Amino acid sequence: MTLALYDTMARAKRPFEPRDPGRVTMYVCGPTVYNYAHIGNFRPVVVFDLLYRVLRRLYGEDAVVYAANVTDVDDKINKKAADEGVPIREITDRYLSAYNADAAALGALPPNHQPRVTETMDAIVGMIARLVDNNAAYAAEGHVLFATEAFADYGRLSGKPLDDLIAGARVDVAPYKKDPRDFVLWKPSKPGEPEWESPWGPGRPGWHIECSAMIEQVLGLPIDIHGGGVDLIFPHHENELAQGVCAGHSREYARFWLHNGFLNMAQEKMSKSLGNVALAHDLLETWPGEALRWALLAGHYRQQLEWADPLIEQAKSALDRLYRVLDDVDRFLSGEPEAEGRPSRAARQAHEAVLAALQDDLNTPEAFAALFQLADQVRAAITARDVAAAEGGRDLLLDAGALMGFLGADPQSWFQGGADDGLKARVEALLEARQAARAAKNWPEADRIRSELTALNVEVMDGPAGATWRIRE
Repeated sequence: MTLALYDTMARAKRPFEPRDPGRVTMYVCGPTVYNYAHIGNFRPVVVFDLLYRVLRRLYGEDAVVYAANVTDVDDKINKKAADEGVPIREITDRYLSAYNADAAALGALPPNHQPRVTETMDAIVGMIARLVDNNAAYAAEGHVLFATEAFADYGRLSGKPLDDLIAGARVDVAPYKKDPRDFVLWKPSKPGEPEWESPWGPGRPGWHIECSAMIEQVLGLPIDIHGGGVDLIFPHHENELAQGVCAGHSREYARFWLHNGFLNMAQEKMSKSLGNVALAHDLLETWPGEALRWALLAGHYRQQLEWADPLIEQAKSALDRLYRVLDDVDRFLSGEPEAEGRPSRAARQAHEAVLAALQDDLNTPEAFAALFQLADQVRAAITARDVAAAEGGRDLLLDAGALMGFLGADPQSWFQGGADDGLKARVEALLEARQAARAAKNWPEADRIRSELTALNVEVMDGPAGATWRIRE
């Protein structure tokens, strides 16, 4: 089955064909690092990580080049540094480190490249200079602005009418603009703000030019896939496209534009400015990263998703079901002679259904359903005491889970994750005492200890390899 992706520019789902199957390029707009990122910021991280995994499966791990930028020049960063009385770099390094740690906890593979604006300044200035030379930009009162009239297709990506294009501009309409739609490429820095030298005077770049320059420097233009949240279609991606083409690149810029829907809380877009945020950093102290990842993928990526505790609870319950199958099959196989894994036909079909769903514009609800069908086939093999089918089915389940970024934990560790160190030590001591009582054939004492474990909400499973335990659901 061919990978099909919904292209925002085409307003349709199209078969994906990279320019070069030996070098598939993808760029996703990354964080502005001035604080911990909220869970809504991580929806594109998880969505495009899933696409990255699918592309690596289809084209080979070494054939896919994925870049996600870091904005480390911003008014909010400047304010944070001033409020704390520390250098700007201390703020950006601190929160980039926290962002990457949270992304890893959510199962996101690190991108191949993570360019920072401050490390791309020469390329930014160079691209602006080309735009000026190409009569697509002009200097005015210490600023350099992109001349939108230079790009005949301006507005095509977003499909917005002229009035909306003007109203959605990131900067105020200024008297030195030739057209209200024109946007800033370079601007003077305010006193105390960081600045860089340029042919137009010291200053710093505008928001949009940063991504175009980073893409050009790291990946080369045009690219195969450009991703980000739906809120970036206009003005950010619209402006990226315009300046990238006018800087001397092809009309295509990106072969596919992909955008994920908002993550909402109380039916409003999650936003720090609205105050309705849940920080991933905080959520990870309570929930396993895989559960949060599952919740973020619970709806189709192009649809809005309502974030609430029941969504996370359902995600955790879904993963519990899969890990329970893995735990059961491990205990079953530990007591049986080794055999070459031969999954059943139904298990193979379920595994193929997971791949087919993901290749259909990352249809995660369908992929999750197929994942459960595969788990059911593993359970059926255990019931039938078919060692080869159980082992083969387990391998397929682990493979499908890994493709989606799940089932990477040891099942025992997963189920014991709700126990603190004190409880774990107590349980292990009780299991030792129970084993000693069973060895001495002191069955009343063994039963008493098991009852004590049950009162601790601990389930004990006896097997050929000994007793194991897990926290009850």
